[in-house]
Amino acid sequence: MGRITKYICSACVCSLLAITMINPQSSSAFTNQVIQRGAVGEDVIELQSRLQYIGFYNGKIDGVFGWSTYWALRNFQYEFGIKKVDGLAGAQTKQKLADVTKYYEYHVKTELKKGNKFTHYGGVPIDKQKGSSAKSSQNNVQKNAKSQSKSQQQQPTGQQSRGQQQSEGRNNNQATPQQNQTNKAATNGGSEQQQEKAQKPTALNVPNGFSQNDIQLMANAVYGEARGEPYNGQVAVAAVILNRVNSPTFPNTVAGVIFEPRAFTAVADGQIWLEPDETAKKAVLDAINGWDPTGNAMYYFNPDTATSAWIWSRPQIKQIGKHIFCN
Repeated sequence: MGRITKYICSACVCSLLAITMINPQSSSAFTNQVIQRGAVGEDVIELQSRLQYIGFYNGKIDGVFGWSTYWALRNFQYEFGIKKVDGLAGAQTKQKLADVTKYYEYHVKTELKKGNKFTHYGGVPIDKQKGSSAKSSQNNVQKNAKSQSKSQQQQPTGQQSRGQQQSEGRNNNQATPQQNQTNKAATNGGSEQQQEKAQKPTALNVPNGFSQNDIQLMANAVYGEARGEPYNGQVAVAAVILNRVNSPTFPNTVAGVIFEPRAFTAVADGQIWLEPDETAKKAVLDAINGWDPTGNAMYYFNPDTATSAWIWSRPQIKQIGKHIFCN
């Protein structure tokens, strides 16, 4: 009886080895360590890959647990009902990630060796992921073109549509001398930060590419627009500003987005110049470092005060505090 059992176990081991050799892209599921900000190595590569697989992380898979990874993980924990949203990949978080994602370890590490920046693409069959860096660039161009063609009528935070803005002289952008000075400072400050982008990724909380003027101006906007909102609602307002900066249909500077005519109520009523508190400043830094509670929203409005039929027609994502965030 013992010989039979030993023979069966040996056969099972051989079968498992054969399966592994045939399918080197089978999933892994972390080690037992808690993965936290500042960590580096294999577990972080797997963490970033799994988060990217379902769209929470779009940064470089580099095995460095920095702020982008941290906020991607927090957003995952929040959206998937993890009891403790702390940005730590403990047992419960890792198990949930393993349940809802796939990790093609062989493919990821092969792409890393080639030096590819983005190595894992959620929802794309593994045999079609090769050469996907070029495909991704092409898709982004097509997506941007499509976005531009669909954005002739877009509603900022307030009550009037982008069509109304254009008819009232968007290209002229009549700003006050103070606003023009702010715009110029934001542009110059951003250019002074370009060299920082070339540095090796680290786990430091450094908002590369943003001047102190950008951060101050965003804090003013957050304080003017959302000082009575919960903290994640203030981060959400900052995230909308950044989403617009990154969109081809809006100005590509912080000052340009904030001072775009009729874009923000706080600019129209002067509350943009109130002195922001430390909470607003912290919310801006959290947004810059990757936290987007809105799910990539471009607009938000207060349903109790909104009178524009256009803004109600926008696809709604979620409500945070008194604001509904939408695209």
